[in-house]
Amino acid sequence: MSIEHFDVVIVGAGLSGIGTAYQLQSKCPGKSYMILEGRDSMGGTWDLFRYPGIRSDSDMYTLGYNFKPWKEAKVIADGPSILKYVQETATENGIDKHIRYGYLVKKATWSSTNSTWTIETQRKDTDETVCFTCNLLLMCSGYYSYKDGYTPEFKGRDRFQGKIIHPQKWDKSLDYRGKKVVVIGSGATAITLVPEMSKDAEHVVMLQRSPSYLFSRSDEDAIANFLSKFLPAKLTYLIMRLKYIALQQITYQTMRAKPEMSKQKLIDMVRQELGTDYDVEKHFTPHYNPWDQRLCLVANSDLFQAIKLGKASVVTDNIDTFTEKGILLKSGQELEADIIVTATGLNLVVLGGVKFDVDGQPVDFSNTYVYKGMMYSNVPNLVSVFGYVNASWTLRADLIAEYICRIINHMDKTSSSQCTPRLRDEEQNMTARPLVENFSSGYIQRVIHLLPKQGDREPWVGAQSYKRDKKMVRCEAIEDGVLVFSSAPEIQKHS
Repeated sequence: MSIEHFDVVIVGAGLSGIGTAYQLQSKCPGKSYMILEGRDSMGGTWDLFRYPGIRSDSDMYTLGYNFKPWKEAKVIADGPSILKYVQETATENGIDKHIRYGYLVKKATWSSTNSTWTIETQRKDTDETVCFTCNLLLMCSGYYSYKDGYTPEFKGRDRFQGKIIHPQKWDKSLDYRGKKVVVIGSGATAITLVPEMSKDAEHVVMLQRSPSYLFSRSDEDAIANFLSKFLPAKLTYLIMRLKYIALQQITYQTMRAKPEMSKQKLIDMVRQELGTDYDVEKHFTPHYNPWDQRLCLVANSDLFQAIKLGKASVVTDNIDTFTEKGILLKSGQELEADIIVTATGLNLVVLGGVKFDVDGQPVDFSNTYVYKGMMYSNVPNLVSVFGYVNASWTLRADLIAEYICRIINHMDKTSSSQCTPRLRDEEQNMTARPLVENFSSGYIQRVIHLLPKQGDREPWVGAQSYKRDKKMVRCEAIEDGVLVFSSAPEIQKHS
């Protein structure tokens, strides 16, 4: 059986995969492409996660695509609305016709002789191995494992007589009405789950080892709603997008420059919500600076309202053991529960967990340097999308897709079949730095040793800066002496 060949293969039919396909169709219309999706439907994160209250903690003017206006009233959108937005984008532009569902990518092998990637997939329905080839491979598979979320080893877990569930594998048939629920965690998922479940549960406890920084805001924007009455949707969207991009960057830079002042402001906001009698010092005062981890959004103050109504509470303590009836804490307090939700985080994987091989040599990405935040030293014709930790994921995904198209068109113009980032002589001994710096979240720190490195100079710096990336993508020359273009077949030794 012959192997199908495409100019470009995109792995992942989520937010960034669909957006990348749109850019490819628009800017490189002559290129054939296919999207490989391991699951049975598109949407990625927004199709996988189905827990109560699932929503974005980023505004939709920056989480949305730069080419498709977000027209809903809610700027902080729920999961089903975001999924609908992704599906609409794919359908309106014929992208859905290019998706192959149920093909899980297992391995990708590069041949410099043929200037092609051979992609080995496993079909979900038959388990058979099916291969495809392409010239350029784009990894839009996100950054965490779809198999399982992160759950620590809890002593006595098997003793618990109730139900234990992780948000990543939510059981839609789970009935928590009138039940006692303990949600373990203090991140964005827990902050979303607790107020939503508290509407029907008898009581929900958010059990945290340590607090996170929270901020509250409305899920609608009055300015956007006003402008939408008078201006075309595209113009309203552009204005609001510029507003939120500026707001994100200014807020982040201010908090980094003035951590103590910012810390106090965030804590004071919580104190205003819960009152002076609440122990904000214990339950909502983190031991790190703002943006050492992402801030957690409380939409419409829903968590604080649930606490004030007595439907939810926060306990800050360490777990000793699970018991038959719930959780025994180190302090000696026992939390009774019918249901325990382990909102304890994600398992991050490198490039979708796919195995890569270049000219017979396996690629260890921890030994590579990241080029402009999207390619890897000595790995030809491979691009991956990794969003910002301090801003909306799609902001960077849009820019990377735009740059990919510039590279493709440049390769056509120069009759090149390969593009490979290579360290110049003066860069061989540059200082290696972690891919993500000054960010202490567990999902990053647990795998930081597996991730590619960044260097101490451009273009090997993976800066978390939209302004810097925008300039790089739209203004800087493709030919920079680092990205090497070639067309003659050559066996390249991977290092």
